[in-house]
Amino acid sequence: QVHLVESGGGEVQPGGSLRLSCAASGSISGIAVMGWYRQVPGKQRELIATTNSGAKTDYADSAKGRFAISADNAKTTVYLQMNSLKASDTAVYYCYVRIGHDQNYWGQGTRVTVSS
Repeated sequence: QVHLVESGGGEVQPGGSLRLSCAASGSISGIAVMGWYRQVPGKQRELIATTNSGAKTDYADSAKGRFAISADNAKTTVYLQMNSLKASDTAVYYCYVRIGHDQNYWGQGTRVTVSS
């Protein structure tokens, strides 16, 4: 079993920054991908950024140039640095981990609100 705990969400003004963290524990040997998704009520969950075991990163167009994903050397914690936040970034952000080819795990989510 894998346990993911997110932190760092909150409320920030447009143009501000937040850093999300997600700590993974449990049977985490063989993590292939770590990432972040977000979801707005009534919409599908949206991929924001991923990093794989080779430190290759991918971003949604909406995140490019503003967000940065990183992981610690042990690949047990993944971060999402979010800069130049917009109202449209308001969502619940979910940490995601894939172990091997098909074991997918999600955190419980952390809410980010961008509002003046």
